[in-house]
Amino acid sequence: MKNLILFVTSFLMFMSTFAYAQEDESSLSVGGAVRYNVILTDYEDNTINNADGQFTWDTWRINVNAQRNGIKLNFEYRFYPTFNTHFVKQGWLGYDFNEKNNLQIGVTQVPFGNLQYNSHNWWFQGPYYVGLEDDHDMGLKYTHTAENWDFMGAYFFQPEPAGPAYGSASFGVGGTGRYSYDIIPITGANAWDYVLGANETPQSNFERNQLNLRGTYTLEFDAGTAELGASAEIGQLHNSALDENTARYALAAHTDINIGNWNFLGQFINYGMDAQNDLGQSVDYVYMGAYGDPYPVATEMNMYSAGLSYSYDVDWGPVTNLNFYNDYTFFQKNIDGFNNAHQHVVGFLLTAGNVYTYFDIARGSNHPWITQNFGSGLAQGVNDARWNTRFNINIGYYF
Repeated sequence: MKNLILFVTSFLMFMSTFAYAQEDESSLSVGGAVRYNVILTDYEDNTINNADGQFTWDTWRINVNAQRNGIKLNFEYRFYPTFNTHFVKQGWLGYDFNEKNNLQIGVTQVPFGNLQYNSHNWWFQGPYYVGLEDDHDMGLKYTHTAENWDFMGAYFFQPEPAGPAYGSASFGVGGTGRYSYDIIPITGANAWDYVLGANETPQSNFERNQLNLRGTYTLEFDAGTAELGASAEIGQLHNSALDENTARYALAAHTDINIGNWNFLGQFINYGMDAQNDLGQSVDYVYMGAYGDPYPVATEMNMYSAGLSYSYDVDWGPVTNLNFYNDYTFFQKNIDGFNNAHQHVVGFLLTAGNVYTYFDIARGSNHPWITQNFGSGLAQGVNDARWNTRFNINIGYYF
């Protein structure tokens, strides 16, 4: 911890030294978004009635971007009234040493897989639900660009700070009030620990000391571009009850192809971890949390995701673009007795000025969200799980 503090202090002094050499240029912009959801579901009860439809809040958020003497600030804070939680999505200081080299410190996006997203729809792809798409953690990230190559390296001391959940405050890494999924401790002592079974041993596990490396190469041809990449992640899983660390890893191969109006996102992920409960016994699932609620997730898994989109410009009054997409993820759990899971989303994004509206038909089998039994799908799951369906319209005004 002392070495981390020393490194961060040195980094800030280093940036300040460079900043004095810059011209005194400054900028500040404040923005945000307000989003709503229209929902209609067809879940395990196999009926559709008035209780299955809603018109409700999604989120509202505040964004701040600033720059002075070469030092940048990027900050986003989100509020989710229907989940009774709010939290930081991102908040980092950055410095561009030149056009090819950049350094960020704070809550910043983890360089893993296709960036910024591995998806076209409002739901993301499956890796998001195990903390491997659009994840944000607390640490340092360095980016280097050279010709057709891009390289990123990062060190994250811990996940992003958590906001409140279920009316209870949380401090540091332990809470479920967060944007991106992280491994969290479930001990029975917190309001969100309801998932702990009567005969289940607590797990005081959380993420620490994570290293990430990501490299991509972009092929250019007459019809478009193809980005080919690989990512690696290693880190510790710390059990505070035992005061012991075990290992975890994730590997990915990914591609982002653009040909005319078409885009294809493909990705393969393999991850695993050596997890234990508070008695020191090995376990085949851990708990992950976001948006105020936790659920169990298998400790070993392969994920295959593919998404195809077509962008079509129109001139229909305020409507300027339609982006049609088809995104799919297969969750292959590498643990005996665990049932695989699926996520499939088809739909389109309608752009009209500052209003972006997603029309999604989301289907899932053993999916933690597309179900009446929240959170039950990514650990053991059930045999012959039903394909559930949720029709969702997300209406967002961004400013």
